[in-house]
Amino acid sequence: MRALYTIIISVYGLFLKLSSLFNQKARDWFYGRKNLFSKLEEVFKAHYTEDNPKPVIWIHCASLGEYEQGRPIIENIKKKFPEFSVLLTFFSPSGFNNKSASSEADYVFYLPIDTRKNAKRFVRLASPAIAIFIKYEFWFNYLNELHKHNVPVYTVSAIFRPEQHFFKWYGGWFRKHLRQMKQIFVQDEESAELLSMIDINNVKVSGDTRFDRVTEIMFYATEIPLIESFLKDKKVLVAGSTWPADEDLLKELFKAMQGSLTMIIAPHEVNAGHIKEVKQKFNGNCILYSELENSTLANEQMPDVLIIDSIGLLSRIYKYADMAYIGGGFGVGIHNTLEAAVYGIPVLFGPNYIRFKEARELIKQEGAISIKTADELITVVNSFLTNPEKLYNYSEASGNYVIERRGATRIIMDELESHISEVISRQY
Repeated sequence: MRALYTIIISVYGLFLKLSSLFNQKARDWFYGRKNLFSKLEEVFKAHYTEDNPKPVIWIHCASLGEYEQGRPIIENIKKKFPEFSVLLTFFSPSGFNNKSASSEADYVFYLPIDTRKNAKRFVRLASPAIAIFIKYEFWFNYLNELHKHNVPVYTVSAIFRPEQHFFKWYGGWFRKHLRQMKQIFVQDEESAELLSMIDINNVKVSGDTRFDRVTEIMFYATEIPLIESFLKDKKVLVAGSTWPADEDLLKELFKAMQGSLTMIIAPHEVNAGHIKEVKQKFNGNCILYSELENSTLANEQMPDVLIIDSIGLLSRIYKYADMAYIGGGFGVGIHNTLEAAVYGIPVLFGPNYIRFKEARELIKQEGAISIKTADELITVVNSFLTNPEKLYNYSEASGNYVIERRGATRIIMDELESHISEVISRQY
């Protein structure tokens, strides 16, 4: 089975190499790994030839979203155990490109593709004392190599579903690797029950560290003077991580609500071409964030739509919202709802949300609403504008949903601290 798995992984790597000829993300993925082992060898040869080299804790995230889940763990490790070095790896460019200069980690690299040869070489070079994988990341050659070297492996904020290969008739080989892990921290009881049904009991229900992360972001969110200068005495809808299908609906909402609603739109893609397309949808009745500083318009002359043409602001912009619209629900799936919900505001999104547990639960608790058409969006927003009690109830439900689910980081760190202390005692 391992040989077949490795062949499939190798073919996948070849596919991405070919895709790099015409796809920018695949190009970043492929060329980001160029000479990767030379770089790893240089860094870790220097690391382990130091006097009393620090033991390494390896934390792996697929992408930027998983990094946000893992970040509370990284920060706690760095704070409580400065005698360790943190190696952070990413599978995708969206994580690596945004966090390659991460101050939370000592070393940041792409993860070499999961072949037997790569796994052996990587584990030998990095020689981690502990490995932590975030959420969905299960690379079975790496897991096997870590097990052979007696490296304890943890999975954090994992969530399991019946359709995963672990629960199929052919899943025995995959299940073996789960049993070899030191601890699997899952988000919910349903995941723990699924694992128990296949005799995997090294499991603890901890919740999702993203609730701790978004709470931290909210707590430390600083003011954005240019946003404050734009705001008017109207209700504010912040639309985050939008795609063209979302922006088409927002265009219709703007036409229906013109004069009674201020909109701030932060597109998922902020390249010049897409920003131009968004501007055209609003017939120029909008202003870019980059234009605010040099604008000579008085507040009463400002248009009602602000388009954010830079990255890194969205999680702080939600603090100015009375309601939020989360993009992606008319494509492969919605983006981060918790970044908005933590501020205690209703959350709206398109129909493709079923894979996202927090979206389903927010709807159940009446802190969020899914819409399918522009008319539905207009109706829902209008109901919030004309019914303050409804707006208040949805806002309270949304905020309470986040508050009630904080604390996963503490549960996980209690377990990790015990093992890290064992490693320290062996070192000294």
